[in-house]
Amino acid sequence: MTEYPITPELQEEIDNRMTYHAPTGDQPERYQAIRSGAKELMELAARLVPPSPERGEAFKKLEGFCFWANAGIARRE
Repeated sequence: MTEYPITPELQEEIDNRMTYHAPTGDQPERYQAIRSGAKELMELAARLVPPSPERGEAFKKLEGFCFWANAGIARRE
């Protein structure tokens, strides 16, 4: 079995991804602003897009947007 080395940089990235990052400063307000904006878009899609797999996928993408945007704040500050 081939194994690849874990460089110090890669280990740092793994540690950062798998560590709880308690909110600091204005982060909670920024998290909420992101969720609020995504909720507005989700509600717009709920009103304008017929019930369908496509609408469900749009909802999932908005949830993913919230997750990754908030993770970017948490992990990079």
